[in-house]
Amino acid sequence: MTGNAARLCSALGVVTLFLTLSAPAARAADRGFAVVGGQVQPTTDTDTGAFTSSHMSVAIVLAPRNGAQLSSLLTDLYNANSPNYQRWLAPGEFLSRFAPTSAQIAAVTSYLRESGLDVEQSSSPFVIRVSGPSSMMETTFHTALHNYRNRRGVSYYSNASEIQMPEALAPGVLAVVGLSNTVRPKSQIRRPANHSSMPPVPSCEAPYPTTAQLFDAVDNGVGFPFGYGGSPGCNGLTPDQDNALYGAPNFGPAAKGAGVNLAVFELSAYQHSDIDAWTEQFYGPKYKAPLEDITVDGGPLAPVCPTGDQCPASFNGYAGDIEVDADIEIQLAVAPDVRRLLVYNAPNDFTGQTELDEYTRIANDDIADVVSSSWSVCENDAGAGYVQAENLIFEQMALQGQSMFGAAGDTGAFECLRSDGTTVVNVLDPPSQPWVTSVGGTSFGSFNPDANSDPNYPTGQETVWNVDNLCNTSASEGGVPGLLWCELTGAGGGGNSQYWGRPLYQNGPGITNPSTAYGNGTTQCALAAVGKPCREVPDISANADEYTPYAEFCTGSAATPNSQCTFSAGQTPAGWFGIGGTSLSSPLWSAIVADHDSFWRSRMGNANPLLYLLYDFDAPGYFHDITGIHQTTNNNGLFPVAPGYDLATGIGTPKMGAIITLIPQR
Repeated sequence: MTGNAARLCSALGVVTLFLTLSAPAARAADRGFAVVGGQVQPTTDTDTGAFTSSHMSVAIVLAPRNGAQLSSLLTDLYNANSPNYQRWLAPGEFLSRFAPTSAQIAAVTSYLRESGLDVEQSSSPFVIRVSGPSSMMETTFHTALHNYRNRRGVSYYSNASEIQMPEALAPGVLAVVGLSNTVRPKSQIRRPANHSSMPPVPSCEAPYPTTAQLFDAVDNGVGFPFGYGGSPGCNGLTPDQDNALYGAPNFGPAAKGAGVNLAVFELSAYQHSDIDAWTEQFYGPKYKAPLEDITVDGGPLAPVCPTGDQCPASFNGYAGDIEVDADIEIQLAVAPDVRRLLVYNAPNDFTGQTELDEYTRIANDDIADVVSSSWSVCENDAGAGYVQAENLIFEQMALQGQSMFGAAGDTGAFECLRSDGTTVVNVLDPPSQPWVTSVGGTSFGSFNPDANSDPNYPTGQETVWNVDNLCNTSASEGGVPGLLWCELTGAGGGGNSQYWGRPLYQNGPGITNPSTAYGNGTTQCALAAVGKPCREVPDISANADEYTPYAEFCTGSAATPNSQCTFSAGQTPAGWFGIGGTSLSSPLWSAIVADHDSFWRSRMGNANPLLYLLYDFDAPGYFHDITGIHQTTNNNGLFPVAPGYDLATGIGTPKMGAIITLIPQR
C-alpha cells in the first residue's frame, strides 16, 4: 500500500457514519393509535373528492429488529481503525441478523387480518402485502383517501391525513406503501434541442450554442449547426475521450472493471442489438458486452402490477430505452472489462411498490458490487414513509459493501418540475438518501475535443451544468420564464433534503454554507431533530450537458413499443446521437468506482465516506473543483457554485486515476 493510501486508511478512523436522524413530533394521533411513516404535508393541488376502489393492495414495511445494532454495525464497518473495517456482511446475513421477528410479523399480520384485509404472499420478511377495498384501508390505517389534480392536470390519489396503526404495533412499522400513487419515477436524460446536422467536413467542432440560437430554436423551431466530440457524425464523446478528459490511469483491465459486477436499476426494456452496435464501433466486433438481464415483477414487457396500482403501457415496454442504453453504454465506456453488467428491470408503476421490489432484489441477490440508478422522483412526491422504506434497503446494501449511485436531477434546484409542475425547491429521491451517492452535472462549455482521442482536461473551463445560465427564477429569458428553461435545456440538480439530516461523513470546506438548511420538523429534513443541518446534494458531479454530450446508439421501431429512440432513424449516421443529463454522470461515476474495486480487488462499499475523506484530506489531488470564478455559468438555477463544496456541483468532478489508485494527481 502506498504511503498516501496508508495515511488515508488511518484517517478513515475518524469517520463515523451514524446518521443524525430522529423522528419529529407527529401530529396528534387517534386515541390508542400512533402515526406511522411521518407527517403528511399540505398540498395546494385541487381536492376532487373521495377516492374509492373495490380492490387495492398496499405493502406494510416493517422496521428491522436490533435497529440500534444495525446503526452501530454501519459505523463499525466504515471505521478503518475497527477490526471489522470493510468486513461486509455475507449474502443472507443481513436478513438473519436484522429481519423482523416472527412475533413482530405475526402481530402485524393478525391486526391486518382482523381488519378484514387479505394478506398476500411476500418475498421479503420486511414486507407484508395486503389487499382489500379502499374503505377497509381507510379504516385499518385511520386515514382518508382523496383524489387530487395537480397544476398540470394530472390526477392522483393520496392519503389526506397521517397513516396510523395501534400504538403497540406502530414502532415496528416503517411505512405503508401504496396509499398514494405519486411515486412515478422518471429518468434524468437530455438530448440537445432542435439543431441541424453538421455538414460533412473533417472537423467536428462547433461553438457552444448561444442564447440567441436557443431562443430561436424554442420560439421558432429554427435549428442551428451542432457537433461535438469524435463519435460517428460528431454525436458526442467517445470512450477514449471520456477517459482522457477525467484522467483515467493506464493499467489495463485491472483498472477497467475486471472481476467486478456492475449493475443498473432500470424500468424499461432495451435492445441488446443497440449495445452490440455501440461496442462494435468503439471496441471492435470481437468484444461482447457481458450483459445479464434480471426481471422483477415480470419486468416492463410483462408487468405483474400490484392490485389497484397502475403500470400503464405508455410507461412500460421500451418507454425508457434511451435511458437504459445510455446507462449501459457509459458504464462500458469507463469499465469495459467488468465480469458482468447486470440489468435489473421492473415495471414502472405509480405507487412505488415495484421499485421497492427491484431494489430489494438487488440487495438480497448481493451480486452487484456497484449499482447506478437514473430513475427518481422528487422528495415531495415520494413521501416520508416511502423514503424510510427505501433507506432500509440502502442500509442493507451499505452493510454488504455495495456502492449505490443516483442521478441528482436535470431541472436544477426545482426537481418537481418534471413530475407535477410545481416550482418548489426540492431534490430527488433516492439520490438524496444518506446511503446513496448523489451525482450532479457539469459542462465542458466552449471546450470541444473534436476528434482528438486523448484530450487533456480543460482546466478552468468546466462549469456547473446550466445551459447559458438560462435556468433561473427570472420572469423572462427570451420571452420564456427562466423556470421553463430548467425543463427545456436543464441544469444539474442540488439542494437540501426535505427528509434527511446531514450524515456525519458529510463534512469539509463549504459543507456548512449560506444555503445550508436546518431541520424544522416539517419541510426541512423532517426526519432529523429540529435544528440539525440537512443532508446536502449532490455529493459529486461529472459532465452532464447535452451540448457537451456523450455518444449514444439507440434505435426504435414498431417492434419496440413506446420506444423513445424511433427518431434516430433520421440521424446522421442513423442510430447515433449525443446525450446528456445526470443520467450519464451517475453511471459514469459508478463505473469509476467499479474500476477502483477492480484495482484494489475489494468492494469500496458506500462511496460517500471515502469521497468526503479524500475531499477533506487533499481535495485538489482527487477532484476538479468547480468554483465559478471567472465563469458566467455559475449556479444551478438557485444555488451558486463556489470554491469547495457547493449545492450545485458537490465536492467536484473526478480525477479518475486518483480515485481508482488512491494516489493523488496534480
